[in-house]
Amino acid sequence: MILYRLRCAKGHEFESWFKDSKTYERQEKKSLIGCAVCGDTKVERALMTPRLGTKGNKAKTGGPVEAPPAAPPPPPEPTAERQQMAALTRRMPKELREALLKVQTEVEKNCEHVGDRFAEEARKIHYGESDKRGIYGQTSEEEAEALAEEGIEFGRLPWIPRGN
Repeated sequence: MILYRLRCAKGHEFESWFKDSKTYERQEKKSLIGCAVCGDTKVERALMTPRLGTKGNKAKTGGPVEAPPAAPPPPPEPTAERQQMAALTRRMPKELREALLKVQTEVEKNCEHVGDRFAEEARKIHYGESDKRGIYGQTSEEEAEALAEEGIEFGRLPWIPRGN
């Protein structure tokens, strides 16, 4: 499964899940995707920031890839995006925040943190230059769009600052 952020011709942005990038392309070509706000069927992919590799990568290799135990990476330096996320998490319902933290903990336990090398590592995995494994990290909006255009599947998660 792949999550795309989409934008209609009127500028409304929304997200939608697809089986794969080819499924999105077929549905978009046939105008089967409608804006969640206004129903407009002229939509295009908007920029997205990847956060982790897909869990499906593990299943294709015959089972989960064992990563050596490592301490979670040090907290990243505050950026405008992270400060905005911290403000958002203070306002989100407690149950949602707790659920996101559980997902984040599972990602940290089962995937390799590659930091700002996410796009580079995702390409290596996609093109068979590196072993298939779950990864997570950060990348720019431009790199995220380039990955999507290359057909490299990835997902996004809001990353909640610890101790918030």
